[in-house]
Amino acid sequence: MTWIWILLAPLLGGLIYGGERVLRARMQRRQGPPLLQPFYDMFKLLDKRTLIIHAPHALLAVAHFLVLWFTIAAIFLGWNLLTIIFLHLFAQILLILAGYSVLSVYSHLGSNRELLMVVAYEPILIVVAVGFYLISGSFEISTILQGGGYWHQLPLLFVALLIIVPIKVKKSPFDVGEAHQEIVGGIEIEYSGVFYEFLYMSRFLEYIFIYSFVFLFGGESYWLGAVLVAGTFLVVNLVDNATARVHTADMLKIVYGVAMSLAIINLVGVLL
Repeated sequence: MTWIWILLAPLLGGLIYGGERVLRARMQRRQGPPLLQPFYDMFKLLDKRTLIIHAPHALLAVAHFLVLWFTIAAIFLGWNLLTIIFLHLFAQILLILAGYSVLSVYSHLGSNRELLMVVAYEPILIVVAVGFYLISGSFEISTILQGGGYWHQLPLLFVALLIIVPIKVKKSPFDVGEAHQEIVGGIEIEYSGVFYEFLYMSRFLEYIFIYSFVFLFGGESYWLGAVLVAGTFLVVNLVDNATARVHTADMLKIVYGVAMSLAIINLVGVLL
């Protein structure tokens, strides 16, 4: 059954992305796209002409998607949380290198900002993993899910995670990686056709990755985990509709000044 979920992970992520677009449309009092619009877009991309700048640029997009899919598989299989974070970091590095591999100024700016986003959220993910270890005694997801009390014992750590979720799903106020008004999609700008589709599907997997961390705070109560994911999903989209994008430097100040401070205070409290 686990392998079925792994194989269907891109479809599950696509449904989450489609549901997000429907929810945002309702918040803005407009009709919006149907739930399956992301899949319609995928089929449409297959009909587009594929232009290849050079082979490494195209292959890095495919590698990014495959490593990210493998990361999601590791989550479903209950692997070590630190290993999962490392695999995700490797996937992001491949994407950043893809942006640097072409001459486009917008692509380079996208890679620069993606790198800053990684610098912002990766330490928080590691601190979250440490928090789970302090409570459960293990970094293994399978063991973490057998424990409980994360929501009560790590409330500030959960808030820190909540702050970085918009970075991962590229929503305001931290939509600095694409910033359509400035760099027209950033890293993705030089991709087209089937290779852009790999990046498009990678976005689906990013939703599963970050919301999996939220789910873990439910511990052995899968219902609580599902409620936390649904609540986070709603809050992130409310904030996205109500705020403007901040400057990259301000994003780093908020993450390290607020999120990291809350996380460290919570960890110290647990240790004491």
